[in-house]
Amino acid sequence: MQTVTVGQVSVGPKQPLAVIAGPCAAESLDLCLQVGEALRVRCCELGLGYIFKASFDKANRSSIKSRRGLGLEKGLKTLSQVKARLGVPVTTDVHEPAQAAPAAQVVDLLQIPAFLCRQTDLLVAAATTGKPVNVKKGQFVSPAEMAHVIQKLTEGAGGRPTGIILTERGTFFGYQRLVNDFVGLGDLMELGWPVCFDATHSTQLPGGAADGKTSGGRPERAPLLARAAVAAGVQALFLETHPDPMAALSDAATMLPLEQALSLLGDVAQIHRVVSGRARIAGG
Repeated sequence: MQTVTVGQVSVGPKQPLAVIAGPCAAESLDLCLQVGEALRVRCCELGLGYIFKASFDKANRSSIKSRRGLGLEKGLKTLSQVKARLGVPVTTDVHEPAQAAPAAQVVDLLQIPAFLCRQTDLLVAAATTGKPVNVKKGQFVSPAEMAHVIQKLTEGAGGRPTGIILTERGTFFGYQRLVNDFVGLGDLMELGWPVCFDATHSTQLPGGAADGKTSGGRPERAPLLARAAVAAGVQALFLETHPDPMAALSDAATMLPLEQALSLLGDVAQIHRVVSGRARIAGG
């Protein structure tokens, strides 16, 4: 498996667990700095690599009336300020090919949303920037099919991709439910690039909120899934967190309260040390 460099963070085998985390949407500079600083300090204490994540636009929403975010120009300016003030690499998602180049001027890692993981023009545009690309595996895509995504990114980068990360975030099961296939997670890890596990989106109930206009979620299960995925050997963990999730602009039903996310990082750091052979299980 290859190692991917994102700013000063290395993601891959024999590397510290990487944490990609932040609020779902870049609601404001103050919020991003509050969340990012707390996560940066905690990851530093635990010896984890940290990449700040927030979205400048939430284009995939259940309802046309849902709030979208700051937009490209203001959102990227906010991410640039976060990067400068916290001294950490940053990532955001892009939804259209034209967004890839301007986003790449600011962020260290481009993220492809799950519903867009098969969009050839978007993948090629992201790869062409020369920045590493994190692709969320679509809820409708098998692990084996992600080999085609890798091929598109590789050819888009002229045969020499800067880096690829594959993120598992759950598979559709009937209506308004996602499940995680850990056999498939193992298959994904055999494709040659680092694998990230999205613990919070994996608890999503698409369109499952009481109003029928937003997604519901089971965020209380995110820590369980995160611990299981790190024990399974993933190289990175994706979390969305907010000081007050129910007041959040987006994904209120799935984000972890910030204090809970900080506590969870201690658990997964210990599990990763055991899995990577850096520590022994008590009594072992």
